[in-house]
Amino acid sequence: MMSQLSGAVALVTGASRGIGFAIAQRFVAEGARVCITGRDAAALETAVKDLGGPDVAIGVPGKGDDAGHRAAVVDTVLGAFGPLSILVNNIGINPAYGPLASLDLGAARKMLDVNVLGTLGWVHEALRGGLADNGGSIVNISSVSGVRPAPGIAFYGVTKAALIHLTEELAVELAPKVRVNAVAPAVVKTKFAAALFEGREEQVAATYPLQRLGVPEDVAGTVAFLSSPDAAWITGQTIVIDGGSTLTGNMG
Repeated sequence: MMSQLSGAVALVTGASRGIGFAIAQRFVAEGARVCITGRDAAALETAVKDLGGPDVAIGVPGKGDDAGHRAAVVDTVLGAFGPLSILVNNIGINPAYGPLASLDLGAARKMLDVNVLGTLGWVHEALRGGLADNGGSIVNISSVSGVRPAPGIAFYGVTKAALIHLTEELAVELAPKVRVNAVAPAVVKTKFAAALFEGREEQVAATYPLQRLGVPEDVAGTVAFLSSPDAAWITGQTIVIDGGSTLTGNMG
């Protein structure tokens, strides 16, 4: 049993499945206690059981862009596990596909509310929950679409680029008490990203230098590192996790 995060209290948003759940699993394996959030109460309940139950994991259902939900989550964490030491912002939506010239502005606003303002809202609440008192770490889940143009999911990429800059600004403002970093995955095999590879996985994977798509555990390991004492002198950075895809210009 690894124990890099022994005694840590982590909050992982959007974690009933996929990348968020894999991160929560890794945290528990390394000795942390974890609170996960998500919109689907039933899926969240199952995820908590799979993580090991209430001694190590709790779940609070709700919407990430709801300020009342964010406050309730942090209050629940404080009551169950004590002050926070790690926040992973994994919430993200992409309700629109197509060119920016025809983008529905309502969908764009919703993406900004959830992907950017929701993330900042979680930071506010985590700070209230003691993050700055525990040598805290924040890891934001961005995307390679925030690093390079990604036709078809362009505005999603805009929000993820904003998240990278938000990471840098927060790293400066919250130092030295809190470290803030980000990861930018390429296509990872999750339900969220299914439209980018479903029915053509081999074709997509063949364009990646490492010849495969990502899996949630690929992201979880990097997030665990950034949250651990091994990354104690790293802040304001975005680590691209992409199987080499941005080297060749392929964005999935």
